Amino acid sequence: MFKKSIYSIKAFIIFIIFIIFFTSNFAQNLIDVTHKVITAKDIKVGAEKTDKYFPFLKGKNVAIVANQTSMIGNVHLVDSLLRAGIKIKKIFCCEHGFRGEKEAGEHIKSYIDAKTKLPVISLYGKNLKPQKSYLKDVDVIIFDIQDVGVRFYTYISTLHYVMQACAENNISLLVLDRPNPNGYYIDGPVLEKKYSSFVGLDPIPLVYGMTIAEYACMLNGEAWLKKGIKCDLKYVTVDNYNHTYHYILPVNPSPNLKTMDAIYLYPSLGLLEGTKISVGRGTDYPFQIIGCPDLKNTDFSFTPKSIKGECSNPPYKGIKCNGYNLSNFADNYIKNIKRIYLFWLIGTYNEVSDKSNYFKSSFFDELAGTSKLRQQIINGMSEEDIRKSWIPDIEKFKKIRKKYLLYPDFE
Repeated sequence: MFKKSIYSIKAFIIFIIFIIFFTSNFAQNLIDVTHKVITAKDIKVGAEKTDKYFPFLKGKNVAIVANQTSMIGNVHLVDSLLRAGIKIKKIFCCEHGFRGEKEAGEHIKSYIDAKTKLPVISLYGKNLKPQKSYLKDVDVIIFDIQDVGVRFYTYISTLHYVMQACAENNISLLVLDRPNPNGYYIDGPVLEKKYSSFVGLDPIPLVYGMTIAEYACMLNGEAWLKKGIKCDLKYVTVDNYNHTYHYILPVNPSPNLKTMDAIYLYPSLGLLEGTKISVGRGTDYPFQIIGCPDLKNTDFSFTPKSIKGECSNPPYKGIKCNGYNLSNFADNYIKNIKRIYLFWLIGTYNEVSDKSNYFKSSFFDELAGTSKLRQQIINGMSEEDIRKSWIPDIEKFKKIRKKYLLYPDFE
């Protein structure tokens, strides 16, 4: 699809959009501009429905997996629970920390939260699963974190390990559900077991179209926890939500997903983190711009720098990168197409002069959940043919997923 003779990715994108909108079958299958846009005012997330779960928590010792997105309106869930007299024993935090101030990949140490004086125990870094010693004084764990619906976004891996710990220690898990901003489609390669890692533990597509509560139900129902054990799972659903909606997040889910454009681009651009291409970490527009010093004939450039709390040592720090600004493309197009977009991955691979070091092979394969995608790109396979190779596994997954849906679906 991509040819070296094409000097501007932007020009080629315009051509692709023209083809899409004038090829009716393609447009009908992939473009749905009727998606309803909703905000926090239009729905009621699980955490807000306190009448559904406060009685269950009374008299119990509670631990909570939470971060900066765990809000009931303008009040943090932890503060709401403490005010209601719920006995919170400790807070577990995942990647980016309890207050969402840690950058991607930064190991987090346990500490005492200055505001609540509660112990905060890290589940990111050396310790990924709550240890038995941490759970001796706990009756129930609450999980309330905003996900973005992409397999390599590590919050669902934390959910998996928390469920495992609950199952092993006879502790109940209460999931307070929130909408999935990328929950209106399913796409990408399904993870193969041998590529299981913290950026993908379970055999699901790259974009899986489920909320956290639905995902938890699937982990239990499909016996995907270790040794097939099951967790005592309870959940509170979201009111007025379904999987056709475009949900605008009220709080940034992590430091480098600052806008809805970035969230819509993330499923496609996240794969580039397993390559030599920068996705804009260390700039004001992470996951909205791409580039590297080797690209030529581009229409945009940027120079990554250290940004505290976001990326202290970004790829190509202090080095000019040539590339493309994709923000407008995200808003005008990518959010309405029900698939990840391989064009930038294939295109930049074809454009760089030295292809031998384009892929960070093992990490790219973990992100993709397979080595096949890397080999397909190296072998020059078209995006259309690559996508066709995903279909059988996606169809199998859809049959599994359907059993655990809690909301009206897009299919």
